Amino acid sequence: MKPLVYRKTRRERRRQPKPVAQKMHITKGDTVRVLRGEYRGTEGRVLEVLPKQNRVVVDGVNVVSRHRRPTQNSEGGIVKLPAAIHASNVMLLDPKSGDPTRVRRQKDADGTVERLSKKSGQPIPRNR
Repeated sequence: MKPLVYRKTRRERRRQPKPVAQKMHITKGDTVRVLRGEYRGTEGRVLEVLPKQNRVVVDGVNVVSRHRRPTQNSEGGIVKLPAAIHASNVMLLDPKSGDPTRVRRQKDADGTVERLSKKSGQPIPRNR
C-alpha cells in the first residue's frame, strides 16, 4: 500500500508589481501648502521625498505618536513624528506671492533644468 502523501495545492502567487519611482514636482526643502485632509491650509517645509510611494513628509503635518523602547543611545517614551502624506495633496508655493502654484520646467542653454512658477514665471530655487 502506498503511503498517504498530501499534494501541495497549486496556488498562484500573486506578486505585487514593483513600485516605480514617480517624477515629483516637489523636492526636499520646498515650502508647500496642504490642499486636502485634516491639515488643509497648513504650510510647511518638505523634510523628505519618497518617490517610489509618491509621498512627501512635511514638517508639522500628519504628526503621529510612536512608542520608542529605550536604547543605549536614546531614552524611551512617546515620540511625536511627522508621517508621509500623498504628494497630490500638497502644492508648491510661489516664491513671489506665496500662493500655491503649479510647476513648469525649462531647459537652459547649458542643459540644466530649471523649475518655474506657472503663476508668476519666477524661477523656484532648489533649497537643500
